[in-house]
Amino acid sequence: MYVLGVVCVVKRVHSIRAVLLDIDGTLYHQQSLRGLMAFELSTVPLALGSIREALRVWRILKCFREGREALRAIEDSGVPLVSLQYSLVAERVCVTPREVEMVVREWMYRRPLKYLRICRRRDMMEFFQFAAERGLRTGVFSDYPVREKLQGLGIHAPLTVELCATDPEINAFKPNPKGFLHACKLWNLEPGEVLYVGDRLEVDACGAKAAGMPCVIFSRRTSRGFAGDAKTKYRSITTFRGLCDVIYSAI
Repeated sequence: MYVLGVVCVVKRVHSIRAVLLDIDGTLYHQQSLRGLMAFELSTVPLALGSIREALRVWRILKCFREGREALRAIEDSGVPLVSLQYSLVAERVCVTPREVEMVVREWMYRRPLKYLRICRRRDMMEFFQFAAERGLRTGVFSDYPVREKLQGLGIHAPLTVELCATDPEINAFKPNPKGFLHACKLWNLEPGEVLYVGDRLEVDACGAKAAGMPCVIFSRRTSRGFAGDAKTKYRSITTFRGLCDVIYSAI
């Protein structure tokens, strides 16, 4: 039974023409970055000269992360997520949406950029070269803004799709399939021709499955074939070399 399931998935990915990648936790080691940022956040009281202000910053960031996860369950909010993600936190913390946005942009978007190169996964750049040599289109789709992170990572590959879940054309966080399918539309490809690469089973693999895309997940638990439950099918890898092996056998 297991072998038949593997064969079925391999057939579906046998005509890969593009690779769509997540960024956070996929192009770089997120745990390493979080460790560095945790140390920097511990210096907030000194930077702001106030324990009270530091507590405000910490609470805003905590509520923002929790709010982002809660918004994943919304299929169609009817309100732009780019503003809703801030207004919901503002109500909870009793500050203005503008204050929330400023804290998030500073501590989640700007300050981590300087650490990205030292945290990026080994052989990442070689992967993009591998894809280019084989005529594969490459792009990124993340729940967070992508352009500055790509620059921070030092990626200069010709990415033809750069998408964020809060883009007006998407307005839905993963695992909603809208972003995955929008990438297919831009590439004029069928979902089965696009391999999605992420690091979270419940977000990336489930979203790819909902869109009809084959999926590879960075995980410490490797598998020789495609694994998963009735809802998801994915290949587990630990390195970009492993990703190249998966693609090489499927094109």
